[in-house]
Amino acid sequence: MTEVAAVVDREARHLTDLDSAIGDADHGSNLQRGFTAVRTLLEKEPPATPGAALMAAGRTLISTVGGASGPLYGTLLRRTGKTLGDAERVDLEQLRDGLRAGVDAVGQLGGSAPGDKTMLDALDPAVTALADGFASAAEAAGQGARATVPLQARKGRASYLGERSIGHEDPGAASSALLFAALAEVAR
Repeated sequence: MTEVAAVVDREARHLTDLDSAIGDADHGSNLQRGFTAVRTLLEKEPPATPGAALMAAGRTLISTVGGASGPLYGTLLRRTGKTLGDAERVDLEQLRDGLRAGVDAVGQLGGSAPGDKTMLDALDPAVTALADGFASAAEAAGQGARATVPLQARKGRASYLGERSIGHEDPGAASSALLFAALAEVAR
């Protein structure tokens, strides 16, 4: 979570620029505020387990990030943390299973699926590729985010633009790719 906060901090302007084209121009600043709060919380009160860390991060994002991003990222992290439970250590398969549960919960909450030009376009392939390691997951997430450019948004604020959403990378997919890039960096 500390690395995610650092990456979001570095990329906040880019995320906001992406959001200004098809959203309300606050994605980067909202995530920056939320992940800064997550970093502060985890430094102040370090959780005992990975699951507890993700649960705390999810709660913090829900309470500090405006718009849809807070509930969606909060759901992703909370459901992943809940699935991991109280295990002191988790292996790659457990993390993949936890993230799959989180991604499924995000789809259910948002009523979306891969191909709708949402964060799921990066999250879903990343979790699938996680079976081959963290670098593969990060690459799949990045490819998934870039693949949103030619899509017409069917969910979220960008869907209000109809065909005008075509030609722009989805900011939620881009930030989801950053999450997996941070995970790969820490694993490296």
